[in-house]
Amino acid sequence: MSAVQPAVQTLNWHDHALDLIDQRVLPQRFDIVRCTDAAETAAAIRDMVVRGAPAIGCAAAFGVAAEAWEHRDDGRQAFEVALAAAMEVLAQSRPTAINLFWAIEHMRKAVAATRSVSPREASEQIEQAAMNLFNADIAANRAMGAAGAALVRDGARIMTHCNAGALATAGHGTALGVIRSARDMGKKVSVIANETRPFLQGARLTAWEMLQEKIPVTLITDNMAGHMMREGRVDMVIVGADRIAANGDTANKIGTYSLAILAKHHDIPFYVAAPLSTFDTSIANGAAIPIEQRHADEVTGYAGTRWAPEGVEVANPAFDVTPAELISAIITEKGVMLRPSESAVRALFKNA
Repeated sequence: MSAVQPAVQTLNWHDHALDLIDQRVLPQRFDIVRCTDAAETAAAIRDMVVRGAPAIGCAAAFGVAAEAWEHRDDGRQAFEVALAAAMEVLAQSRPTAINLFWAIEHMRKAVAATRSVSPREASEQIEQAAMNLFNADIAANRAMGAAGAALVRDGARIMTHCNAGALATAGHGTALGVIRSARDMGKKVSVIANETRPFLQGARLTAWEMLQEKIPVTLITDNMAGHMMREGRVDMVIVGADRIAANGDTANKIGTYSLAILAKHHDIPFYVAAPLSTFDTSIANGAAIPIEQRHADEVTGYAGTRWAPEGVEVANPAFDVTPAELISAIITEKGVMLRPSESAVRALFKNA
């Protein structure tokens, strides 16, 4: 059972278990966390060992596959009960990234398709279904990269927020995949990475990925973005997404909305790169996107150091929603959607 091997591989399916790069400790350490069942995979998703919407979806698929392997010698009824419980556990891990639920539904159909075979044979077919999803994500990212690279001029200085690279996907990346593809086309590009408080995905992960790729990168704090734009040091903004509503409203890491407003004011193109699996056409607009509220500890300190006073009230929404009218285009594996709208999203899926 083979997979396309990306340069940075945050997920590795090996011996019927899932190995994950622990993104909580990068770049200081390079640790691997092994998940041998759905509960361990759900904990890894919840605790941010793995993050990024496409990567979460792939991890969930492999979590189902791992659970199937664990129960391969059960009777059929017990096998199906175990997998149903596994998918429920995985669905509870994080609420905002629609790719998680898309992948679970994909795996639910894969399980249903094995009802005429033994659990042992079914576990092999379920494992292959997860691998197919993994490989399809890499292919989608590369197609997205090629489509988005056409928007990038030679010499572009690209601001990005959070981490939407190989670490956030099966490989290559969404927003960073566009940057990689532009570089691979021979264009000279450079990146301005916002640190992305409070979990510092930009400072720790995007900066690390760009250094691995030898793409010039400058790290800034989130509140420097407007200053950089005003000084004319930003040519475009590219971000990823965790859920896109039927009208093009987009949920991404907290701080993205502010960045889009700043880009609009300074007449800088603002692009979102996301696969079709990130679209949730069941909701009309961004108001219906659930926003995950994370623990106060992520705001009051970091890595065991506390800087806020005890007793202070904390708000920690992990995502915000950028209205479609602030987005210049959404880059997908099926091409570039200019001026996102309900009709444009509908046309995208009609042609998919």
